[in-house]
Amino acid sequence: MPAKDLYHDAVKNALIKDGWLIIADPYIIKYEDAELYADLAAEKPIAAERQGQKIVVEIKSFVGKSQMYDFHNALGQYIVYRNLIQVSEPEYNLYLAIDDIVYLNFFQRPSVQLIASQNNLQLIIVDIQQEQIVQWIH
Repeated sequence: MPAKDLYHDAVKNALIKDGWLIIADPYIIKYEDAELYADLAAEKPIAAERQGQKIVVEIKSFVGKSQMYDFHNALGQYIVYRNLIQVSEPEYNLYLAIDDIVYLNFFQRPSVQLIASQNNLQLIIVDIQQEQIVQWIH
């Protein structure tokens, strides 16, 4: 099993604060010969705002030597996970969770915006210090 991301607990706590029930930590994606591990799976209780929604969350901290290199890796992983989840458990939506500073300083670049848009990248923007969801991007 892969190591937890630097921001794992902060994102998990932010989801819980937002009314999500964590149902898997990690979430195992299984498809024929593949077994991969996403960071979390969560669902909203029926009475809540995002009625009965189920999500898988992959958390990335973007603290490597190059944010663009981290983005390449995160996007590739996101696409692989999304494609396998769509086939194996289509009731789940995949999100990439990142911190608000990375979103403001890196994800606003025109090249990153273009790539994120063309690949339908769904994001959860989290204030890591406050352990609070700032924004959902679908």
